Formats: sequence, C-alpha cells, structure tokens
Amino acid sequence: MSTEHPAGQKMFVGGRIRGLRADRGLSQQALAGMLGISASYLNQIEHDNRPLTGPVLAKITDLFGLDIDFFDPQDDVRLVAELREALLDEDLDFDPAASEAGEVASLVGSHRAIAEALVGIYQRYRVVSEQLAAATAGRGDSGTRGTISAPHEEVRNFFYQRRNYVHELDEAAEDLTSRMRMHSADIRAGLASRLEDRHGVRIIRRVDLGDDVLHRFDPERRQLEFSAALSAGQRTFKIAAELAYLELGDLIDELVADGGFTTDDALALGRQGLANYFAAAAMLPYGQFHGAAEDFRYDIERLSAFYAVSYETICHRLSTLQRPSLRGVPWTFVRVDRAGNMSKRQSATGFNFSSSGGTCPLWNVYEAFVSPGKILTQITEMPDGREYFWVSRTVERRAARYGQPGKSFAIGMGCELRHAGRIVYSDGTEIGTDARTTPIGAGCRVCDRLNCPQRAFPQLGANLAIDEHRSTVSPYMPG
Repeated sequence: MSTEHPAGQKMFVGGRIRGLRADRGLSQQALAGMLGISASYLNQIEHDNRPLTGPVLAKITDLFGLDIDFFDPQDDVRLVAELREALLDEDLDFDPAASEAGEVASLVGSHRAIAEALVGIYQRYRVVSEQLAAATAGRGDSGTRGTISAPHEEVRNFFYQRRNYVHELDEAAEDLTSRMRMHSADIRAGLASRLEDRHGVRIIRRVDLGDDVLHRFDPERRQLEFSAALSAGQRTFKIAAELAYLELGDLIDELVADGGFTTDDALALGRQGLANYFAAAAMLPYGQFHGAAEDFRYDIERLSAFYAVSYETICHRLSTLQRPSLRGVPWTFVRVDRAGNMSKRQSATGFNFSSSGGTCPLWNVYEAFVSPGKILTQITEMPDGREYFWVSRTVERRAARYGQPGKSFAIGMGCELRHAGRIVYSDGTEIGTDARTTPIGAGCRVCDRLNCPQRAFPQLGANLAIDEHRSTVSPYMPG
C-alpha cells in the first residue's frame, strides 16, 4: 500500500491520529501496543516527524473501524483553502505572511478542529456583515444577501462533509426498488403506484397551475398536482421526493438534526435536499447505475438515453457514487449561468470553491456557452498543483409557452486527472507530462497566480505595486 497521495506527497496525518486516540481515551503507550509499534514511533507519527506507513495505516483503519478515505488529504485541501481565504480578508487585518499555504496546512494538520471552528466563525461573521450592510442601506426588511445565501451554504457544506453521499438514504432507495422488483423500464410506474396505493395520494396533471408552480402536494386532501410543463422524468422525480417525506420522514429529520443547521431556512433546505437525494437514488438505484456508468465509461449522454432522464440528472447522480464498498469516479458537479452565477455545486473531491465571489474565467464551463450542446474537455491545474479533468456542456430548458423566457445553463463535471483514463471523454487526449494544462484558480480574490492576464481583482491581503510609468500583463501585480 502506498503512503503517498496523488499529488506525490507523503501521508502526514498526525493530527487526525491524535484526535482518534483522544476520542477513545487511549494513551500513546496503549495505542502503540495495539498497533504493534513503539510509543516513540507513534509519537513521531502524531507530530508529523514520520509519515504514516501502509502497514500502520491498515492496522489503524481496522482497529477503529474506519474507511481508508478517513485519511484522504483531499478534505484538508479544501479546509486549507477556506482558512487561507478567511485569514486574507482585509477586515481582519491579518499579516498575509502568516497565511502562507504551508503555515496554514500545518495548522490544519495539527489542529483540524480549531481550523474548522475558525472557518465557521468567519463564515458567520461574513453573513452578519452582509446583513448589516444591507440594513444600513435601507434594504434590511426585504431580505438580504446573507439571509438568502447562508442557508444554501450550510446545506452545501452538509453534503460536502459527506462527500455528497448519504448512505442511509441511498440504501433505503435501493432497497425500495429491490423489494418492488423493479427494472429501469418500470420504475416510474412503480413509484407512482406506491404513492397512490400505499399512501392514498391522488396524482393529477393540471394545466391551470400558472407559470410559477410546477408541482403542489396537499397532505390534507392527499392530492399531488403537476403542471403540464413537467416532463415524465420530472414528474417521477417529484413523486419519489414526496415518497421520501412520507416513508422516510423520521430518517430525514434525524439526518437534519445531526447537520448542525443554524436557521429554520437551512433546516427546510436540508430536508428538501435529502428528499431530492432519495428521489435520484430511487430513479437510478446505486448498484445498477454504478455498473452502467462503469460499462459506459461515464458517457453522460449515453446514460441519459439509457435511463430516459436528463443530462443534468445523470450528472447529479454520478457525483454521488461514493459508497465505500462500490465507489465510482469522484466527481465535482457545478452548474453556472451566462452571468457567471453558480447555482449548484456538489463535490466528492477536494476541489475548492471561493466564498468571496467569482470563479475563474479560464475554466471551460464558461466557454461551453459559445458552443451550445457540444461537449468540451479541459485539463486544469489548481494553484496547489492538483490537476483535474473537466467535461462541460450546456443544457437548456425550453419555455412552456410563447413569450416565456427559457433557461440556459452550463454543467461542469470534474475529477482528479488520475481518474481520466476511466472516462470516455479522455479518449484521444494527451494525459501526462505533455498534456495541455490550463492553470486556473478558485477565484481572483484567493488565487495565488500573480501574472494572470484574466485577473479581475487583486488577491486578498496583497499590497499592489503601482507604477504610473510601467504596464504589466495583470493590472494588480503585488508589491
């Protein structure tokens, strides 16, 4: 077993091992005895003076009943980026030199819980600051950016911490379809019948719900109404989501209670997100879908045709294939509009998204709008050296009637470059030292690339070198 992660760095996870030992009330001497190593050797591992070796890693995962991915450094990559972004905020007046990646990485490795707490405090501070700014501008009564965005961020973090995989719901959905002895061709009819026969819900397709309402469930009348604008696949998804509330409401409540949500809006969004997760898992049962994805080499359009669901639905489900015993490619899923707004993001990887606004214009998810419906591929490198393989394409939602605006989005699916060989879209692409790689970042305000011609804002915490008689590729060169 290798003790190096994909970026080629040795596995130093002393902070996590100390945390495991402390949680179980074990002394170094006791844990060392259980692992069959000396206490001094364990002490060196815990203080990151020695890397974690394969045999010791195997013993630790077996002793504590952990999945090996507990020590995956991808989780640290995101936390390091988030903590650096917080420390570089100009309002904190923090010395930029003290927020170098190496220093922050050392803090995360040694005191992960403290780092997570600092990031949480900063995120709450940012929301309160936005609310105060909106209130003093006379907009406090009509809802603020902070009160709108914070619940969504809490739910995103909830799913990210679980690598976008919720084991209990996924197994419940697969068990449901297995007990009903379904196949892909009759899942839709089976789910509708279960809602009607077991729960006494009457399903009605209507043409008078208006332009704003797509579906509506009345629990008192046991009536589920659909807009005529919804496709068959969309109707099935809504049916499955309502089944989740009716049959797994207690489990959803338990998961939400463990999520640490801070507002009622976040709780409601968390429940909705979990119900939607179940719906996708019921329509595309894990084992069968994972097998098809591997057989088709993650050909999204082929999977879409095979299951008769949308391109976006397939992308959503692919980003959840992280069952420990049957993992798929770990994907990052994003959806953006023409204005650059990121309306959805899910990740089973360490890919970091900036919370300071903006993303990287060199990312091919934005180029997709130039070639609607065409698959674009790209190999990117983040400032920390991690390389990703991206697949991007536009999707459209047609208007239901004349004069009504439609919707146009770009969907991006990215995975670490080491997985690219498993994906059909990498065929014919040079991968390796001769690969054509695009350097990108999480956003200008947190990106370390100084001489980028696309830089729109200076890096947080940077002092600028302004010379009236000199011009540079980037207008925001540091001093």
